[in-house]
Amino acid sequence: MKKAYCIVVLLLMTLVIQAQMMNPVHFKSELKVLNETHAEIRFTASIDEGWHVYSTELGQDGPIEATFNVVELEGIELEGKLQPHGKITEQYDQMFGMTLRYFEKNGTFIQKIHFTKPQYNIDCYLEYGACNDEMCMPPTQVPFKTSGKSPVSAAPAKQETANTPDTTTATVIAKDDTVRTDTAAIAPPPSDDFLWTPVIDELKAFEEEGSNDTKVSWWFIFLQGLLGGFIAILTPCVWPIIPMTVSFFLKRNKERSNAIREALTYGASIVVIYVLLGLFVTLLFGASALNALSTNALFNIFFALLLIVFAASFFGAFELTLPTSWSNKIDQKSESTTGLLSIFLMAFTLTLVSFSCTGPIIGFLLVAVSTQGDIIAPTIGMSGFAIALAIPFTVFALFPSLLKSAPKSGGWMNTVKVVLGFIELAFALKFLSVADLAYGWHLLDREVFVSLWIVMFALLGCYLLGWLKFPHDDEGHRTNVPQFFLGLVSLAFAVYMVPGLWGAPLKAISAFAPPMNTQDFNLYQGTVEAKYKDYDLGMAAAQAEGKPVMVDFTGFGCVNCRKMEAAVWTDPKVQNILNNQYVLISLYVDDKTPLPQPIEVTESDGQQRTLRTMGDKWSYLQRTKIGANTQPFYVLLNPTTGKPLNGLRSYDENIEEYVDFLQTGLKNYQRQHLNK
Repeated sequence: MKKAYCIVVLLLMTLVIQAQMMNPVHFKSELKVLNETHAEIRFTASIDEGWHVYSTELGQDGPIEATFNVVELEGIELEGKLQPHGKITEQYDQMFGMTLRYFEKNGTFIQKIHFTKPQYNIDCYLEYGACNDEMCMPPTQVPFKTSGKSPVSAAPAKQETANTPDTTTATVIAKDDTVRTDTAAIAPPPSDDFLWTPVIDELKAFEEEGSNDTKVSWWFIFLQGLLGGFIAILTPCVWPIIPMTVSFFLKRNKERSNAIREALTYGASIVVIYVLLGLFVTLLFGASALNALSTNALFNIFFALLLIVFAASFFGAFELTLPTSWSNKIDQKSESTTGLLSIFLMAFTLTLVSFSCTGPIIGFLLVAVSTQGDIIAPTIGMSGFAIALAIPFTVFALFPSLLKSAPKSGGWMNTVKVVLGFIELAFALKFLSVADLAYGWHLLDREVFVSLWIVMFALLGCYLLGWLKFPHDDEGHRTNVPQFFLGLVSLAFAVYMVPGLWGAPLKAISAFAPPMNTQDFNLYQGTVEAKYKDYDLGMAAAQAEGKPVMVDFTGFGCVNCRKMEAAVWTDPKVQNILNNQYVLISLYVDDKTPLPQPIEVTESDGQQRTLRTMGDKWSYLQRTKIGANTQPFYVLLNPTTGKPLNGLRSYDENIEEYVDFLQTGLKNYQRQHLNK
């Protein structure tokens, strides 16, 4: 099994590397002759699902708009500006503070022209920008070149008295001018400097080494399930059943060895049932759906509502129970059968009877692991949950005397349910926050989210100290010592979050709270500014300072680049590392500053491409050196060798992982210096 997991990891990492070079938009260009004097240059786009291409005339402060650019025109003149045709979506964007227009699935841009001479020569290109919800393409060019005889030279002289309309022709000169970027360019870079040498293979090696991180996350998911199972044991639906079940096995078997064997079989049956449940969830959703859960707004809303319902159930508003006929039929079936099947059906009966307590815990666990996008996660999580649930039945069967010292059933089990209800309610806000950010509702901005968490954990502390009661609580119940200390911890945690209302980073909840840029009132000031926006100058400065480099491939019109800067770079730890221990180089792939002279390069598919702007140059560097063409992308380099210090990182607002990414680069840089 371990070998199979490793193979799956390597396959997934290979797919990730291959997916870094993207080609989500496919253009076809054509010259459509309308009559003897007029024609259209048409650029028709086929756009992959989830991506969109921005329309024309969006404004200087917006994303990359579509533009028609002339290299050389002879024998024709342009009529008007580039016009978009097709279904255009208009939506207000909070990040840019403006209404954006874009195409989805397909769209067309048309530039009208008219012929002025018998011969024509056209050399032009369309430049456009494309984005999805997580990344943006650099400004991409669709070249169009053609020449020939114009209809003017072949058209007969018109009679001035003729009243018949012009005969419209439909001559089409079509070309497939899609700029392919699905593989890294292998042409020599614009400079002979070794710093431009591709490092794609080295980055792949780092990614393969990083496969251990996935194993660690699987262990973490397993431990989550294990913790959930141990908590489920303490609920009123499970704990009272344990001594009854163990006593049943001991009484119906005269030999203790048979009783132990049946108890072990019972525990193994519990594991099988819950593992099958995890497999069912995996097969029901599939790999692609599970990967989409972490960012899909509708799924996150559904999960949030599900957790709210579970929380209300734990608070005592109602009981989540399966139909009693199900458990009765299974119980009757177990009595009428013998052997392993009988024991398995008894375990299945336990699963149904205890659903009112275990259902919310299982639901919370499946929600948490599913949104991590790992197809194996539900099965691993259910394995941990089932093993924890099976342990007490096995242990008490092996050592029956322990039952005498085990805590008796009582009101403390309801306290466990209420505490779980508060935790599930708090996590429901996390999923609602994801949907709020996706739709731009701004209902759960950071200070609102933090305020609600402060109130929730303060109320939890009050409950544990006995100042708040729920319907199922005993009237004469008194706070015991464990509850007292847990209440203090909960109240202290609520106080800890109070400074977050004024912009304190609150690292303990940074993975759950909305990003800092959603906070309206923020006294905390932390900025990171790139010292260099030229690759060669920045690398030279880093060599002189003896520091490693972080190259930030970004764009002026990249929404997610701004999100990373606002949510991650403002963290004090990230800010300190980037400002003091790295030389930060930000390369804007949509920088329109003209190069001193155009640079001709050859792409991997053999097509010639002309680099005309600084943005073109940095986009070519990104494709050539690291084998990626979307933004944001971050790569750590050794300035003396041009080699990577860690794998690639793109859009991900997990601050702790970003810090680990930077610190690993520093360690590798120091190690390389020591080995010189």
